[in-house]
Amino acid sequence: MRPIVLKIGTSSLTQPDSGRLALSTIATLVEVICDLRDRGYPVVLVSSGAVGVGCARLGLTERPKAIAQKQAVAAVGQGRLMRVYDDLFSQFDQPIAQVLLTRGDLAQRSRYINAYSTFQELLRMGAIPIVNENDTVAVDELKFGDNDTLSALVASLVEAEWLFLLTDVDRLYSADPRQNPDAEPIRLVEQMSDLEALELDIGGRGSQWGTGGMATKITAAQIGTSAGVRVVITDGSQPRNLLKILEGADIGTQFAPQPQATSARKRWIAHGLIPAGKLYLDSGAVRAICTGGGSLLAAGIRDLEGEFQPQDAVQLCDLEGREVARGLVNFSHEALEKICGKRSDEIAAILGHDAPETVVHRDNLVLAS
Repeated sequence: MRPIVLKIGTSSLTQPDSGRLALSTIATLVEVICDLRDRGYPVVLVSSGAVGVGCARLGLTERPKAIAQKQAVAAVGQGRLMRVYDDLFSQFDQPIAQVLLTRGDLAQRSRYINAYSTFQELLRMGAIPIVNENDTVAVDELKFGDNDTLSALVASLVEAEWLFLLTDVDRLYSADPRQNPDAEPIRLVEQMSDLEALELDIGGRGSQWGTGGMATKITAAQIGTSAGVRVVITDGSQPRNLLKILEGADIGTQFAPQPQATSARKRWIAHGLIPAGKLYLDSGAVRAICTGGGSLLAAGIRDLEGEFQPQDAVQLCDLEGREVARGLVNFSHEALEKICGKRSDEIAAILGHDAPETVVHRDNLVLAS
């Protein structure tokens, strides 16, 4: 069976007032995961909560804002969190493994492949990888930002069948049901583009102890479904609902996977890399890329921003700034400034040396979801 990835947020793991662990919820989650393992499912758990647990351990009454403080608190909380998981999983003789990642681990191709191999070996051994962002060493430019995004990238990496986002509401609504009694439940999203017509009020960040919110879960669903993963948003306080959903129960909000999932390399380009710049394209170049399956030529570029080198990731945008694709660029920003709008047969003479005909080759280009 393809793996199942479960992401549980800080709001589900901790008590809202104190930030202390909600041990009964965690114990039930562990039972459910072991049940899934007994049914033959490989399982990866992406667990938030290190900062929240660290705050409780240190007697802090609110989440710190300074990055050094957050990293220190995460270091305190992560060990405590893993101790709790290990104690509970040990009751079922289930081995676990701690996997701490930064964005850089997925942004570099060799490290991405190594992470894939490590996950595959852990799952082959029957262990449960428990994943969190390596908050203690991560820097802002290499942070995932939230564990919803991290879980979607992990689901893509391990080629999961399901990604469950366990949160403090039972499903996606048209607005926050805790504040708007007229909020309408959304049970199934066939295509991510359908959400645009619903004009959702998805609000901001989550609880005082966490960093997520419904917006980050929508982003995670976009990443997951483009990788062929079925994504579910459901109530984290009811872990047993996972088994019911797998049996066909209408619980939570499901996002259907794209029928033609992108390749592992293109998923890495689309979601693993951090774009270093933007290229602004004329309408002809946009059509050639989006409907013609073509490469990007210098003639179709009208402007650019950012500082990048060959093989860096860049966003490809129309003239109104909407991202239509992203890919690996063949030129530095200095070289590209000289050849924007020029024909391919003029590039060598302008630069004074042989150069690729394409700015972004179609094999290194991924259309926006």
